[in-house]
Amino acid sequence: MAKKNIATSGLIIGVDAKRAVLNNTGLGNFSRYYINIMSMAYPTTQFRLYSPEAKENDRLSPLLARENVSLITPSLRPGCGLTRAWWRSIDMPVMLGKDGIALYHGLSNELPLTIKGVCPTVVTIHDLIYRLVPENYNAIDRRLYDFKYRRSARIATRVAAISERTKANLVELYGIDPAKIDVIYQGIDPIFSLAVDSQKRIELRQKYKLPERFILAVGTVERRKNLLLAVNAMPQLPADVKLVVVGRMQGDYANEVKNRIASLGLADRVMHLQVPFTELPTLYSMADIASYTSRYEGFGLPIVEALTMNTPVIAATGSCLEEAGGEGAIYVDPDDVAAYSQAANHLLEDLVFHDKIARLGKRHVARFSADNFAKATMACYQKAFLL
Repeated sequence: MAKKNIATSGLIIGVDAKRAVLNNTGLGNFSRYYINIMSMAYPTTQFRLYSPEAKENDRLSPLLARENVSLITPSLRPGCGLTRAWWRSIDMPVMLGKDGIALYHGLSNELPLTIKGVCPTVVTIHDLIYRLVPENYNAIDRRLYDFKYRRSARIATRVAAISERTKANLVELYGIDPAKIDVIYQGIDPIFSLAVDSQKRIELRQKYKLPERFILAVGTVERRKNLLLAVNAMPQLPADVKLVVVGRMQGDYANEVKNRIASLGLADRVMHLQVPFTELPTLYSMADIASYTSRYEGFGLPIVEALTMNTPVIAATGSCLEEAGGEGAIYVDPDDVAAYSQAANHLLEDLVFHDKIARLGKRHVARFSADNFAKATMACYQKAFLL
């Protein structure tokens, strides 16, 4: 007799919400995306968010107002970091049993150390960058991540990988059974589905004094993200084209980038901005090209964001960025300045080619929809329940 699906109505799903509460980028964005999409797609399922502390978060607050979303935090005195970490890793699973949690989902690479046997579990693994680009992490962090994430992947009932590349890394580096891993592509924030009118573009151009033509690079300026490739290519591009960088810019690599900009005489052609998340769709739509030349990523969400806004991308080979961009990007070796310059000039000078790549990209990223994400995540849960 075939096994039947577990009914979603009345289910109580426990969710690791630390990042959703405390982080405004990266894993925080993913966590809030999950809460938003899943609570809308399954309104009769309760989502209980477990966080070691509460903090005002403008992007999480509207989600907490939904009837099927609630935030659970421990009764601990403020500033007690070690106690909160202990609660999240050791004590919190006791609460799951009392709260009637049917399944617990670790959204940011890890599960509580004492969760095994409490309820079925799913852990989302985003990447194994600390293993593949170890020079970006100190030795203590590498060992900690390696221990927590390897153990979580092994004890989880199911593993959700955000890309085929991450799945392959889990199999190769941690020996995880590929049959236990579901690849679930993240969609982008619904804000990118809203229309961007000309008035918004005019206002943003005036606000930031944006040039008529520019290449947009979104992401933290760190060595792995490889911003220097775009900087080094700028002298080979038309003089009226500027590079607009959006993201945190601090540390040794950021200083290296600044020094290179100065040595190339590009001070008036490279802009650094800090913009609110709500302005990103408009900014993408105004750019001629989006640049994402990271040496390694688990997926590459900024590529999907750019292509959704009809902006073609130049991306780097070597990790999983082809999964994100498909035919909507031109891929170059992360150290090949000449190839980057050639790709950028082709997109800037040939509007027919530019529009063709943009159309192909728009078609490709349609697969990264909220509906597909919700269905794939629930299908992963169903497999966990039936084991």
